[in-house]
Amino acid sequence: MSQDANTLSRRRFLGNAALFGTAIATGVGSWVIRPDWANAAAGPIKVGVGTDLTGPMGYAGNADANVARMVIKDINDAGGLLGRPLELYIEDTASNESVAVGNVRKLIQREKVDLVIGGITSSMRNAIKDVIVSRGKTLYIYPQLYEGKECTPYLFCTGPTPAQQCDEFIPWLIKNGGKKFALPSANYVWPHTLNVYARKVIEANGGEVVFEEYYPLDQIDFSSTVNRIISNKVDVVFNTVIPPGVGPFFKQLSEAGFLKNGGRLACVYYDENTLSINQPAEIEGLASCLDYFKALTPEDPFSAKLQAAYEKQFPGNFLFAAGSAATGTYRSLKLWEAAVKEAGSVDRDAVAKALDHAKIAEGPGGPAEMVPGQRHCKMKMYTAVAKGGKYEVVARSAGLVDPKEC
Repeated sequence: MSQDANTLSRRRFLGNAALFGTAIATGVGSWVIRPDWANAAAGPIKVGVGTDLTGPMGYAGNADANVARMVIKDINDAGGLLGRPLELYIEDTASNESVAVGNVRKLIQREKVDLVIGGITSSMRNAIKDVIVSRGKTLYIYPQLYEGKECTPYLFCTGPTPAQQCDEFIPWLIKNGGKKFALPSANYVWPHTLNVYARKVIEANGGEVVFEEYYPLDQIDFSSTVNRIISNKVDVVFNTVIPPGVGPFFKQLSEAGFLKNGGRLACVYYDENTLSINQPAEIEGLASCLDYFKALTPEDPFSAKLQAAYEKQFPGNFLFAAGSAATGTYRSLKLWEAAVKEAGSVDRDAVAKALDHAKIAEGPGGPAEMVPGQRHCKMKMYTAVAKGGKYEVVARSAGLVDPKEC
């Protein structure tokens, strides 16, 4: 998948009627979505979303923005929060940290939002968090799965951590793939830190890391890596290469016969959005471990209802999926809603205190709750395997899995 193929122009972005039917463009990369009612005496509560609407991560960022609009509309339709409507401000972080800092600053300084949700890659979170939390004195919720170790006050995380994605998944991979692992990786903070954790779990369960390598984010030729995987008879490729490189990498690995010879692909951010990067045969058997898969909807009425509502409001290619942070965005807003109701205000300290132990009884994949003192979220986890271009859930956690952070 090339960057050009993933990049949405401003014209195409504004043409997305599903997301922007009621949006007002207020500058390059800026949109505000007004509530249907705004006559509350105290004025609207302002929610800011800073996410990658353009660039290589645009497939994920657009899904996250869609979820934010859906949830905020639901809250407004139910009477708002504290008798006040919610107003949504969206800034494009453009898969570019230098662009993102300026755009997120608009949310804080110009719009004076009460909350910021967003960031997909960890490099993006690290670029914008100081602007929000330290300088902006604003609450920040990061919705994406990530490498852990983010323990900044007033920054809450609602996506899976390494413990949640590795502790049960890696033993499953050893049993259903083999003991010899390769860790091909994009060269930034998430793969480096996740691999430290993954290596410990692999070795503790009798596995072996044959090699661990890091590549530039824009690399698309992986012939030497593929040769090493094949020549070393690797059983499991535990991948953390991301777009735009991941599509060419998986294609080259498939063409070299890795899958045909019994190899297993594993990628913990792979969801329904990323399945479309390659032809189904090129990733057949790929295993992922996430907090939600669409394949759960036949057994989970709430997830089915949520999935159907999203697809009705936002038909198209930006799918409601866990690895793209759409499920984390849903949890972010609903946990924050519960915290605001408990606090009785949008004061940052009061909401942070309530958010520390906030719970939701229903959500994508099941209930969720913040772990007091950790600013991370317990949730159910699922292992799924790609078969014919769709996922099949093959394992699930017994209950809510602890993030083991902070």
